[in-house]
Amino acid sequence: MPRIALIQTTAGPDPASNRDRHAGLVRRAAGAGAQIVLLQELYDTEYFCHTYDETHFDWAQPADGASVAALQPLAAEFGIVIVVPYFERRAPGLYHNSAAVIDADGSIAGRYRKMHIPDDPGFQEKYYFTPGDLGYQAIATRYGRIGVLICWDQWFPEAARLTALQGADLLVYPTAIGVLEHETADQEARFRDAWETIQRSHAVANGIHVAAINRVGVEHGTRFWGGSFLADPFGAWVARAGSDEQILLADADFGATEPQRRQWPFLRDRRIDSYAGLLKRFGSE
Repeated sequence: MPRIALIQTTAGPDPASNRDRHAGLVRRAAGAGAQIVLLQELYDTEYFCHTYDETHFDWAQPADGASVAALQPLAAEFGIVIVVPYFERRAPGLYHNSAAVIDADGSIAGRYRKMHIPDDPGFQEKYYFTPGDLGYQAIATRYGRIGVLICWDQWFPEAARLTALQGADLLVYPTAIGVLEHETADQEARFRDAWETIQRSHAVANGIHVAAINRVGVEHGTRFWGGSFLADPFGAWVARAGSDEQILLADADFGATEPQRRQWPFLRDRRIDSYAGLLKRFGSE
């Protein structure tokens, strides 16, 4: 039963300072007994997709760059797994919204690139990110098999299902979600309820633990609501954060997957012979 730390925090304009702050928070989480440490989407930058700005590409790091390398020694020192979401520079002019999974010996256990890229007011990600091409994975680590999906991915049941079918013990959703300046408290409540509901439904439908890690604070007019949580395979809250900076600690009983799937055998009863229509955009074409 690994102890999981979900680190929700603010981010400033300097990536190096953000990395240093997160290193301190990771140390605190490890000191509290965490074995799997989860960071928020684009952990070492502000959420910069509120506007088009070519200079933001300068924040991107290669797969072996500072965003990930800064935390590898901590994973090895404390024997912890760290999920590190970052802005990846793959090649000149080619960028991804990515995550690296650092294993407990400091090595890279696997990587994921965000598959679903939004383009909405305040979340104009298509300007910055190329859709992922590494597929849906369950990345083997010392403490379990981790399936990483990122933010907008969380609204797509197909992504959750395909990741669970790879044998994941835990679905992890690093996130940057909040409300814009003109949006009301009522809208926030509706959006947040939907955000929680869709991810808890992935837990139920797949018989798996789900962790969502969101940032907090106000950045360029967007107020991120935090609310990071861990849900069990029945969709029940294991732990749930507020709206301030927090290291949320929770124990995940991966053994709970087996009894949930015995009681609700969704995987057994899937009609895989009838799902060809999922490969259509809409209707029969």
